[in-house]
Amino acid sequence: MILNRQRAVRIAQRPLELFLARVGRAFGLDEAAFTVCFVSDAEIARMNQAFRKKKGPTDVLSFPAIQRRRPAIVGLQRPGRLRSKPTSEFLGDIAIAPSVAHRNAKKLGRTMSNELRILILHGLLHLLGYDHETDRGQMSRLESRMRRKLGLS
Repeated sequence: MILNRQRAVRIAQRPLELFLARVGRAFGLDEAAFTVCFVSDAEIARMNQAFRKKKGPTDVLSFPAIQRRRPAIVGLQRPGRLRSKPTSEFLGDIAIAPSVAHRNAKKLGRTMSNELRILILHGLLHLLGYDHETDRGQMSRLESRMRRKLGLS
């Protein structure tokens, strides 16, 4: 599900909903497995301060419903396949700041559409238990593989 709680950047919601369905199939997830909410810079800055003790806006934050001891994905044997399909399990919420995403897309030479898709994928990997700040590159490798598989640059 996608919620748009900001007005600064126009969001083409239908293509992103189609992407959510596609990424959900790639991971074996139910459509209701997670929520993506687009928020203002001020709101994501508030969340970033409250939950990460970091000042200022960021592009994406993930709020897992379940704390996992290890990631839910079998990375090397079958990339993009879950250990157990959490079809009835709610994974959590992803907050994205489209204004920050727009600035990053310009800086990185990406389209806004691709940037939002990349952030959704990144946020979903966090919901599945990956953490690029503490793992040994596992999340980055899987994210790169999934970007290729999903046609994201």
